Amino acid sequence: MKRFLFASLAALFMAGHAEAQQDTTFVTIQTNVGTMKARLYDDVPGHVRAFIARAEKGEYDGTLFTRVIENFMIQGGAPDSRNALPGRRCGFGDRSAEIPPEMNPKYFHKRGALAAPRQPDEINPERKSDMSQFFIVQGKVYRGGELDTLEKVKNYPARKRALQEFYYPVKTTLDSLRKADAVEYNKWVVSINAKIDSVVQAYPDHLIFTPEQRAAYTTVGGSHHLDGYYTIYGELTEGFDVLDLIASQKKDRYDRPVKDIRIIKVSVEK
Repeated sequence: MKRFLFASLAALFMAGHAEAQQDTTFVTIQTNVGTMKARLYDDVPGHVRAFIARAEKGEYDGTLFTRVIENFMIQGGAPDSRNALPGRRCGFGDRSAEIPPEMNPKYFHKRGALAAPRQPDEINPERKSDMSQFFIVQGKVYRGGELDTLEKVKNYPARKRALQEFYYPVKTTLDSLRKADAVEYNKWVVSINAKIDSVVQAYPDHLIFTPEQRAAYTTVGGSHHLDGYYTIYGELTEGFDVLDLIASQKKDRYDRPVKDIRIIKVSVEK
């Protein structure tokens, strides 16, 4: 049964992947260590337009990957990284290049996701995207049990509150029903669990992985903790080995590669 469930989830993930293959806009990111190719999503129009406009103007060309963290992501394209001296901290982005977020819940930070960085909530409460840069997720592969634990930990405050409201006041009654009337007991349990789940799902910071997320995170991997915080507008289709190579570079204390990883050219294919 477990094997069948896993196969079903993987098939569901691949079906979504095949559907996305119908998109027609691609970008090629040529670097001094290899080339990556990405598909842009047609239902995140603002970000795609902004990315294409900057790419066609050559605004990413000659910039660096300024922040690389293995098993997490690589980030590049910042204007201040062009011709940056060795060891200089750069990659601060451009507040004038910010656009409104377009977070689509069907997209998540699986391996290869192409997304827009942004300033922290404290100074950017609207979570506007900084289109002067981009990042590509490398991430890691999770075990199914890890995802279960992450859900439990994240949802604990909401679940605790729901238990206090819906379960503990009737616990004595439930204990009696368990012995006296199994059918009625099961009805109560179903009703209480539905109320608890409703509270958890309404909690602003709740975490429930979808079947698609579970299939991706336990096969290709990703960085789940970014979900819901950044706008994703494309995904890699080629060059995952280049992604891994860049992510594994020796870096300084600011996560800038010691040896410059330069973006030679970003080309758009429609």
